[in-house]
Amino acid sequence: MRKKTLIVLGVFLAFFVIQGCTSAPEKTLLKKYFNAVTMNDNDTMSSMALEPFQPELGSWKIVSIGEEKIEPASLPQLNAAEIEAKKAQDAQIGPTIDADTAVKDAQFEMDTTRSASAKAALKKQVNELQAKYEAENAKMQELKRVYNAAKTAAAAEEEMTMFSLGARELPTVRELVGDVHSKIVEIAVTNRAGATKNYRLEMKQYLLRDEANKIPHRGRWVIIRFEPLA
Repeated sequence: MRKKTLIVLGVFLAFFVIQGCTSAPEKTLLKKYFNAVTMNDNDTMSSMALEPFQPELGSWKIVSIGEEKIEPASLPQLNAAEIEAKKAQDAQIGPTIDADTAVKDAQFEMDTTRSASAKAALKKQVNELQAKYEAENAKMQELKRVYNAAKTAAAAEEEMTMFSLGARELPTVRELVGDVHSKIVEIAVTNRAGATKNYRLEMKQYLLRDEANKIPHRGRWVIIRFEPLA
């Protein structure tokens, strides 16, 4: 009976220890981070913050902690958007090239003809074809802009995902589903001269899974970036 009681107490104690460790990740993370700042340990800072920040440090404190948010992982959707944007851009390459070729062919014909009346007719045709080319090229530039934006967004999310997971290579990373936990924390950093400046930092943790292979991928809490506040 005594043995069972001790086991139960041990389970409850472990539960509360885990809860205590996970309920305030920002405190533990920031304590370790600023200890690394004090020690000038760039490797540790780089392992904890995607965009490391190394102030002249006298002291620091947490000013406020935002509510923890939990959102579905967005990388699969961002990846799909990038793929579709690439398809749309590639589909526009042909019409744009064809329109450009038509302008150049008409321009060449106009330049080489000797008839004044033919030149006038070809000039009108060149202008019409040029307008068509400009319209097709405008579509191309907009599709290129959309694709580049989609590509940048997916790459940024992939970088944050990989950083939280602590992985250098993960071929299935864009297929992982699950939740992303995030917090906004404001801190005050005082330098050795006594001047204080506040910073806003974003923290994230990725809790994902590979559904096809039934493999969990549990990321750690990491700092994404420090932003100075006015």
